[in-house]
Amino acid sequence: MRRKLLCGATFIGVAACVVVFAQELAQPTVNLTPKARPPASPSVLPAVPADLPELSQLDEAFKQSSLGKKADEFRLHAEWRRLRNQIANAPDVVAAKKAAQAARTDLEKRDLLRRYYAICYEHMQALAREPDVKAGLDDMKKQHLRKLDQPRVRPSVTPTPTATPSDENAESGASPSATASPSAEEDSETPG
Repeated sequence: MRRKLLCGATFIGVAACVVVFAQELAQPTVNLTPKARPPASPSVLPAVPADLPELSQLDEAFKQSSLGKKADEFRLHAEWRRLRNQIANAPDVVAAKKAAQAARTDLEKRDLLRRYYAICYEHMQALAREPDVKAGLDDMKKQHLRKLDQPRVRPSVTPTPTATPSDENAESGASPSATASPSAEEDSETPG
């Protein structure tokens, strides 16, 4: 342990000697003050080329250029929120929303929500200024309406009008009980 301390002390002493020795080698005649530069004259400034666009033109070019898919989606969503907030208190929008919330059946609610979305997007289309925002609003409307569809629900079969049993009995001579029972094919099609 004593040996390590001596080596460490020796190293510090050598480093101090090197620093002192390095300062001794510098020449005392070196001028360390910065040289004064002459002031720049207006004629020395670079000339602006004539074909350089104005600042407002550059701003418009950057507004129109796409920053990427995610940035465009974010900008469209922000514009959609702004437009939706503008139309939120319109009387027909409020009435359509209340009607959809008061619907008694699922089918009725989906129909009223379709009407509500049609009213909302009609108002937003009228307020939108840019064509890409209008196209984005059309896509968003289609998405909202697509959510209201029920593709896995089997459509209901509308019953075909049938003749009364008394009319059939008169034509075919069959008893009323024979025409009232469903066939085996109809039983297999009914949901169980």
